[in-house]
Formats: sequence, C-alpha cells, structure tokens
Amino acid sequence: MTEALIGFGVVLALVLLRMPIAFAMGLVGLVGFWMETSWRGAISMVSRLIIDTSQDYGLSVVPLFILMGLFVNKGGISRELYAVSNAFLGHMRGGLAMATIVACGGFAAISGSSLATAATMSKVAMPEMRKFGYADSLSTASIAAGGTLGILIPPSVILVIYGILTETSIGQLFIAGIIPGALGILFYLVAVRITVARNPAAGPAGSRTDWTGRMRALRGVWAVLLLFGLVIGGLYGILDFWPIHLTFSPTEAAGMGAMGAFLIALARRSLSFSDIREVLSETTMTTASLFAVLIGAWIFSNFVNIAGLPEALRTMVSELGLSPWMVMAVILLIYIVLGTVFESLSMLLLTVPIFFPLVTGLGFDPVWFGIVVVVVTEISLITPPVGLNVFVLKGVVGDVTTGTIFRGVTPFWAMDIVRLALLLAVPGLVLYLPSLM
Repeated sequence: MTEALIGFGVVLALVLLRMPIAFAMGLVGLVGFWMETSWRGAISMVSRLIIDTSQDYGLSVVPLFILMGLFVNKGGISRELYAVSNAFLGHMRGGLAMATIVACGGFAAISGSSLATAATMSKVAMPEMRKFGYADSLSTASIAAGGTLGILIPPSVILVIYGILTETSIGQLFIAGIIPGALGILFYLVAVRITVARNPAAGPAGSRTDWTGRMRALRGVWAVLLLFGLVIGGLYGILDFWPIHLTFSPTEAAGMGAMGAFLIALARRSLSFSDIREVLSETTMTTASLFAVLIGAWIFSNFVNIAGLPEALRTMVSELGLSPWMVMAVILLIYIVLGTVFESLSMLLLTVPIFFPLVTGLGFDPVWFGIVVVVVTEISLITPPVGLNVFVLKGVVGDVTTGTIFRGVTPFWAMDIVRLALLLAVPGLVLYLPSLM
C-alpha cells in the first residue's frame, strides 16, 4: 500500500510540474511495477497493454463519437438549436441565458464534449446576449455551466472511457445519464431565475417570437432529432420493428452517428475538402491523446493493483468501522479537491483505478458510481482555480476576466451540489432507466 501511495504522490507532483498526465502515470506505473516484480515483467506488461489497446475493437467507439461531434459542429447545428431555444424562452427575464443552457444540452447530446459545447455556444450565444444588455457574468456563466452537460448527456466520450476502464456496460451508462442530465438542465434554469431575481438588470427580457416563428424555428432542428434518435434508438432497440429492425452495439451506434453527421453536414453544404481534412486530422490527434492517457492509466492501474492498494483500502475501511456512505463522502470530497487542479479526464483516469474496486466492494452499483463521478467531474469544470470550461470560454471571448466568469458561475455551482446530493439520496434517479433494459 505504501508504495502505491508514494506512486500516487509522485504522479501528482509530475503533473504539477507540467509533465503530461499520460507520461506521468505511465512512467510511475512502469517503475512501480518493475520494483514490485521485475524489469522484464514490467516491459512485458507495458508492451502488451499498448498492443491490446491499439487492437481493441471496443475502443473504436471513441474516435467515431469524436468524429460525429466534429461533423455536427461543422454542420452549423448549434445555431439552429440556439434559435429554437431562443424562440421559446428569449422573451422572459434571463430567457436568453436559459435558451443558451437548453441549446447546450441539445448540442451536448450529439457532440459528447464539454469543451466543444462551451467553445461552440460561446460564439453563437454571447453576441446575442450582449446585444440585449445581459451582464457578462450571467452570459459567460450560462455558457460555461451549460457546456458541462456535454460529458453526461449521451453519447458521452468520458462515459465511454469510464465504461472501458471499469468494464461497465456503455449502453447502461448512456441511458443512466439521461435523467441526471435533464436534472442538470432544469437546475441550471433555476440558477438563471435566481440570478435575475436578485439582479433584474443582469438578464433583461428579449423580443417575443410568435407561434408561427416558433414552428419555423422547430423545423430547423430536425437533423438533431434525427441523429439523436438514430444513435440512441438503435443502441437501445427502439428502432427494432418492422420494416426497420435497427439494433446497434455502441461501436455501431457511433459509426452510424458519425455517418449521419457527415451526411447532414454535406446536405447543408457546410463541408469543403479542407474542412473534411481538418475534421479527420483533429479526430486523429484527439484520439491519439486519449489513447495515450488511457494506456498510461492502465499501466498505473496495474501497478496500484499489484501493490495491493485497493485491498489495503478495503481492509482499512473495515478496521475503522466506517459506513459505506461515509467512505463515499470522503471519495467525493477528494474528487472536488482534485478538480480544482486537474481537468476532468485526467482526474477520472487517475482515481478510478484506486476507488472503483473499493466502491464496488462496499456494494455500490458501478453504473451509479460512474454517473456520480461524472457529475462531480462536471462540478470541477467550473470550480476555481482551474475550471477548464471557464478558461476555454475566456480564450474564446477574450475581453471578460476569469473572476467575472467565476462570480457568475457560483449559483450554477450551487445547483450542481444540490443535484449531486439528490443523486446520492435517491440512487433510483440514475438506476431506473438501466433497470428497464
């Protein structure tokens, strides 16, 4: 156990010294495994992991979902999502911020990336909110918080990574994220209402759209509904009826989603050859970096397991007489603290190999734990001093200070804590839909 804790500390130190986390976990895992076994055994383990990861058919779901999200972005669907949300909500106080959150939820459902959602919606929604005199704190906070929905609402790359890392059903993780994702949207709308109730000038009402305009705006989101229905419907057998009979595995669903997004972008004439080359290049680079981190995490996980940390933690919990919920509270507190200095995927890959065996050994459901971890990770995306979504937004907007964004995010952060408490108190909110599968 001591060796594993030292290794964990060394990884943290290397990351704080700006070493990429993939290399930090891989290096510490290699050296630690060598010290626990032999040099030949460590090299054999690492080479086997690299080969197995690169040849794993199940991992092909990762680049396909990334590809789908990038094609969706090129297709300009984000603007239409914002337009229809604005048509129904924009006339209320804080309505444009609410429309931004709803549009972020819709875009998250097909992009699966928090950073992509925040970066894309900032370009679409920020100019409109400024035109109507919204406070920068509310405008930027609604985009930063809405962007966090991208890692929970299916399809989600981070849920795919969690499922692969823990051998948990990706299909069950996806469907389990629907109710918590919907609660996230609802609670963020409440946060906007609280903000404008305290300061009405922060979110003045926009212009009202008549029902003719609303129906016209709805016609613009058919592509989103079609793509989401194709991926989710095929994944869960909803489309398995005569004469369609479509049922997909997660990898097949990702492939159909990528193809559908590509065809939609072509139909909108928003793709050039240079755009296609750019999308393929970005998909390759993002996938390569994710695979590098995943391999590093598995190397570190093997070292942690052979050093006996999970078993030692279970024994310590048993000897201290801590209840399972007390242990869960400590784990979630650790996640929130780590989230102030780590980005979401790095934090997930660093901690899940340590906590997952302990949590499942205490009787917690792995699907429930995965959703709870992702919700805590969402909180970390808008938690100072790092708050990765905040810095992405700062990079896109430019003329708003990070302090302004963090002040605006506070009510949204508070609503996230309420949602987390609700999911802990009522696990059925996560497990109800998977139980129907």
